[in-house]
Amino acid sequence: MDFSVIIKTMTKYGPMFLRGAGVTLLISMIGTIIGFLIGLIIGVIRTVPMPETGIKKYVLKTINAILSVYVEVFRGTPMIVQAMVIFYGSKQAFNIDMTPLFAGIFIVSINTGAYMAEIVRGGIVSIDNGQFEAAYSIGMSHLQTMINVVLPQAIRNILPAIGNEFVINIKDTSVLNVIAVTELYFQTKSVAGINYKYFETFFIASVIYLIMTFTVTR
Repeated sequence: MDFSVIIKTMTKYGPMFLRGAGVTLLISMIGTIIGFLIGLIIGVIRTVPMPETGIKKYVLKTINAILSVYVEVFRGTPMIVQAMVIFYGSKQAFNIDMTPLFAGIFIVSINTGAYMAEIVRGGIVSIDNGQFEAAYSIGMSHLQTMINVVLPQAIRNILPAIGNEFVINIKDTSVLNVIAVTELYFQTKSVAGINYKYFETFFIASVIYLIMTFTVTR
């Protein structure tokens, strides 16, 4: 490894690395926030007490079944495959033309939402049942119980997992280069294709990724 090449590469192609890192942070941050909101909604819905009889029981069962399929599909398939199916498949099957950046944010958001749904549900389940019963006994609905009693505690408990998802998203955005999202990996590959210094160029990228993930974990 030639450190002079690293310095020259950083000096000459620094703006490309910075643009790529900016796009990576943008997608991962927005994707994590939207994914958290999706997971929050799904987590609350999947913990609604099941009515014993009536139409509400079958409606809730249907909704839970649909949400379960969503969670299992997006947790059980690689993001790179999801990216190809959503970006190219939606264009071919439904003539939906998305920009790579929008598609990247959309893919990361729904992928994160599937993982967040289970994280949030786990956080809700971890709260003592006595708090649910106490809230119901004073006339609170399930939604009021969640907003005022359960979620403030559950979110505090799952904060480390949310931060971990953010770190994972920073690294996993690299797969979006397959749909031409100009994130850090895409820009690094472009620089390496120009100067043919693959080791030094990707060494720079690895350091940038490490700085971003280390900062987030702190």
